[in-house]
Amino acid sequence: MKQVGKVYLVGAGPGDPGLVTVRAKELLNACDAIVYDRLVSLELVVPMPERVQRYFVGKSSSCHSMHQDEINKLLVKLAKQGMTVVRLKGGDPFVFGRGGEEALFLKENGISYEIVPGVTAGIAASAYAGIPITHRKQSVFTVLLTAHEAADKEVTQVPWEWLGKIQHGSIVGYMGVTQLPSVVNKLIEAGMDPNTPAALIERGTTGSQRHISATLADLPGKAAQEGIAPPALFIIGKPVLLSEELDWFGGGVLSGKRMMVTRPADQAFDMYALLREQGAEVLPLPTIRTAAHDDDSGWDEIKGLFELNVRGKAEEWIVFTSENGVRYFIQQLFDRGYDFRFLGRFKIAAMGTGTDRALRLHHLKADFLPTKSTSDVLAAEFSDYIKGKACKVIRVRGNLGDDRIEQSIEEADAVVLPLQVYDTSTAVWDAGMWACLDENPPDVITFTSGSTAAGFKEILGDRGEEIAGNAVIASIGPMTTQIITNEKMKVAIEAKMHSVPGLVEEILNYFRQHKA
Repeated sequence: MKQVGKVYLVGAGPGDPGLVTVRAKELLNACDAIVYDRLVSLELVVPMPERVQRYFVGKSSSCHSMHQDEINKLLVKLAKQGMTVVRLKGGDPFVFGRGGEEALFLKENGISYEIVPGVTAGIAASAYAGIPITHRKQSVFTVLLTAHEAADKEVTQVPWEWLGKIQHGSIVGYMGVTQLPSVVNKLIEAGMDPNTPAALIERGTTGSQRHISATLADLPGKAAQEGIAPPALFIIGKPVLLSEELDWFGGGVLSGKRMMVTRPADQAFDMYALLREQGAEVLPLPTIRTAAHDDDSGWDEIKGLFELNVRGKAEEWIVFTSENGVRYFIQQLFDRGYDFRFLGRFKIAAMGTGTDRALRLHHLKADFLPTKSTSDVLAAEFSDYIKGKACKVIRVRGNLGDDRIEQSIEEADAVVLPLQVYDTSTAVWDAGMWACLDENPPDVITFTSGSTAAGFKEILGDRGEEIAGNAVIASIGPMTTQIITNEKMKVAIEAKMHSVPGLVEEILNYFRQHKA
């Protein structure tokens, strides 16, 4: 009989992936399945290994991808299949997250569970707007409430009559945009001063965060004027005034910009971080995926070179043309019982700065770099460099590698040993990724290879033209630009240094020059 698994009700925080707890990260790294909400950062979900089953159960005010009773049953079903399940919930699972309901249902069905608290939006979004919800002499307590209870009902569980009379405290209301006029009316009718400071924070802790401040009476009108939309929360109380002095978040070059990253998720952590540091909201929507090539024939062909004790007369080279090539080659080298000592006999050629940077991360240095990071230039210049030297060249590649490099090397009278170490294929998006794109059309789309551009068009089809037409297209280099152009998209930004840092820097330069 299969052992029953366990469900972890995990708080993902309010939007900034950096606010997730260490315990949450541990569980994400070890789980078999993840069941996640709409407001969870995709940076926590998309990079997960393909072995992990993903279930998007996001809800909005107008659409539920799965109703709560169905979510409850899904958790039980997965656990009874013996899985370790992370139920990843925005904010904290026990603060307006219905975590208590899910925990009770798990207990009723004999499923073991653990609660992992998260940073709730009422605390985090307030802090990111520079509003301390408690402050000495101004607010000695805070009330957290759901504004849904403000709708006209015969019976309400929120004591609006009492809340309207409170002093020296703050009120933080979740899900507050639609019901804000009703909330304000109820509080003023109950005796709250219409001039009480108040604020509304949209998409708190993300690069798209906006917040407005006004008197309590004026806040609904200002929210409508500014077009504040869910998800948002309101704060009422004197500490709101401190935001003018303590507002610290935002202001980066990319603040308010939504950046679609098409790079494979397991390679994109540095890129996500670089963009977020400049204020962007990252949309992690990879259009390709890579996996280790599982055919050993290439390694069988070259293992003799690694096992020779005497260096031959011919120069021996390894040619890398991508960061993936470096990553998978090193991984497979060690998997086959070799280590860096076996590379001592080889010289190394790399196609560009990105590939050279990947080598340096492994303490390897390229002996040859072309003047431009293109296949044509590498093929021509490297072939001229080794011509007449009777070289043996291991050409590390993926399944989409450019054959012209091998052909040019052979024409230079060298022996070419192709070694395929990885495969590239079009990414598969789950419902949460589609929902992210639907709700957050990108301002910028970044392409870090020609295959990411081809994958974009394959996934999105005709819809891709509309999305790309409304966005700034950023390319990592001329080869990628050519493929983007072939896919009928217009490139506005091309990196001078053909690497992720180089691409981000060029994006920054573009927006410095195109300030609204």
